[in-house]
Amino acid sequence: MKRLVVALVSVGSLLFSVAAIAQSTPGAAPAAPAPAAAPAQDNNAAAAPVPGAKRAACQGSTHALKGQDKRDQMQLCMAQARIDCLKQAIDQKITGPQRKDFVKSCAS
Repeated sequence: MKRLVVALVSVGSLLFSVAAIAQSTPGAAPAAPAPAAAPAQDNNAAAAPVPGAKRAACQGSTHALKGQDKRDQMQLCMAQARIDCLKQAIDQKITGPQRKDFVKSCAS
């Protein structure tokens, strides 16, 4: 029962932290619109994520857990981070190998 409560609290805090990250990341990109004549690579560079930010958030949200629970929550958090990064890449219309590189750099 105690593990269930800890797991529920962890998942809840994880969802709040991922939601906060997801809301803060796209909000920064529209603030500085790129000129229409700028190449697509400049748009990707302007919206480049901070390396390690999402991983650090996941590690912070699993800090209180130990053992297999910590590993499981870390995997769930990182999977959600990758999904958020993929959504961001789709919104920015990043395609091909650049999308793969963007998602990888964004989530890690």
